[in-house]
Amino acid sequence: MTDIPLLDSPAPAAIPVHALRTGEWEAWIGSRADSLKKLAAAHDFRAQNGRILLVPSTAGDIERVLFGLGDNATAMAFGALSQQLPSADYAITWAPREFDATLIAVAWALGAYSFTRYKPRKRAAPRLVAGEGVDIAEARHITEAVHLARDLVNTPANDMGPEALHARAKEAADESGATFEAFVGADLLAHNFPMIHAVGRAAKEAPRLLRITWGEETAPRVTIVGKGVTFDSGGLDIKPDSGMRLMKKDMGGAAVALSLGRLIMRAKLPVRLELILPVVENAISGDAFRPGDVVPTRKGLSVEVDNTDAEGRLILSDALALACEGTPDILLDFATLTGAARVALGPDITPFYTDDETLAADLAIASREAADALWRMPLWDAYEPDMDSPIADLKNTGDAAMAGSIYGGLFLRRFVSAPVWAHFDIYAWTPRDRPGRPAGGDAHALRACWRMLQRRIIHKSDSR
Repeated sequence: MTDIPLLDSPAPAAIPVHALRTGEWEAWIGSRADSLKKLAAAHDFRAQNGRILLVPSTAGDIERVLFGLGDNATAMAFGALSQQLPSADYAITWAPREFDATLIAVAWALGAYSFTRYKPRKRAAPRLVAGEGVDIAEARHITEAVHLARDLVNTPANDMGPEALHARAKEAADESGATFEAFVGADLLAHNFPMIHAVGRAAKEAPRLLRITWGEETAPRVTIVGKGVTFDSGGLDIKPDSGMRLMKKDMGGAAVALSLGRLIMRAKLPVRLELILPVVENAISGDAFRPGDVVPTRKGLSVEVDNTDAEGRLILSDALALACEGTPDILLDFATLTGAARVALGPDITPFYTDDETLAADLAIASREAADALWRMPLWDAYEPDMDSPIADLKNTGDAAMAGSIYGGLFLRRFVSAPVWAHFDIYAWTPRDRPGRPAGGDAHALRACWRMLQRRIIHKSDSR
């Protein structure tokens, strides 16, 4: 895992970083030395969003850094600095007052991420001296969680199959003294997880359901479910090569769920945590499930398989049914469920679905506070009959080649009895560098959900 480049003690040689909005640039530069004015003019630096100006000393070293915020940047903009600055120690000496100091530190640390399992990084990451107002422990906890999710998603399927993901989940449970259970292969049938078994039985590594429980039994019950398809060929409804290329990331829901669960345990959030991961590879062999098959589920509903490439919702059906047996106070699921979500909102914004207005409002607030973009989508009841099957209780697709993400959410809702539930149709991938988000695997919705849980659990306890 990438080292976290945050220093909690002063560094005398730290290079100052002055962050400015475009609207305040003229007033600020007007009172500076002519040499700095000429340098800025030569580089056409006017505090435009994301622009960096290195100001040299007379000896030729970097004396200070000017960083442009444009007029609308969030604190996550500071993630661009750790992606672009030379290796050295830095300190933020000026930033807009409305920016949260801890979020600035998180952005810096997240921008420094590099996946190094197979290829070392070319240079050491620039380090940030955590200034006044930074909760260094919180910043490190969040960064560790996001980096873990990124590492899991970035690891190719030959090294991150069901067995490897199983091992990482057990490792996370063991380090926090949590209870770990695994139902593997035929045990899935013996314990009534028929859908997970059906989807994963064609692969060399057996399908499984992993469960972690942690915390006091009397604490608020938080249950997190994550889709763990370690590689998705599409099954017999096989994907084209372009659609299959990134399918190592189809376990991104499990990566985010596991990382959020580990964050909850490491930060000792006062909850009763249940983490449930259905883990399979959607492979092709003589034992693969087929289009047209009717498969039972843990909840008792029968499902006609209309398309084997809509397998994520199938394994989640058993996992969500199990989750609801524990009567959670809040249930969250994460899944790289549909390409339709990307068509609707692109790679940066995560759609979420919930029928609970309070949870929706809490997530909207947390999204803004964490600068982790979420957007609520409708569970449109009128579309539900489109999933009717003539021979089973329902099928795993809708009738139309539209509203794909909504159909996914509606399908999952059929297996949820928890009163407070949200489904996140995540991408788990950043196609090109963004501030604080290097290209590759990503942990969409993790930081917003962590912030939401803090608001609901800690702030509610403090107000009593």
